[in-house]
Amino acid sequence: MVLNTDKNTKLYYSIKEVAQLIGVSESTLRYWETEFPSIKPRTVSSTKVRQYTEKDVEQLKVVYNLLKVRGFKIAAARKYMRENRQSVDKSSVVLETLTSVRNELKLLRDQLNGLV
Repeated sequence: MVLNTDKNTKLYYSIKEVAQLIGVSESTLRYWETEFPSIKPRTVSSTKVRQYTEKDVEQLKVVYNLLKVRGFKIAAARKYMRENRQSVDKSSVVLETLTSVRNELKLLRDQLNGLV
């Protein structure tokens, strides 16, 4: 039995939570599961409910980056992920960092505009 000592992280996420986190619809996630073999959420056999792990969420963020941000076609994204796994992971992390910095800068700009 695995004990989760970090109470801030969940072991499993629902498809609805992941869709909101990534910013796509639930049907898009289901479609990506069929197109990308690395995305395999756990399903509870009795209810057929998908349960995504943190690793699955990271894979989906990479797919989102390739398809929605960089504009790859699905076949090209699948090939790119297969051939350039390390660079895909690094670029995804860099993109997340840049996005969070941009959001912080926008917040600071709005606060400064409020002072004027």
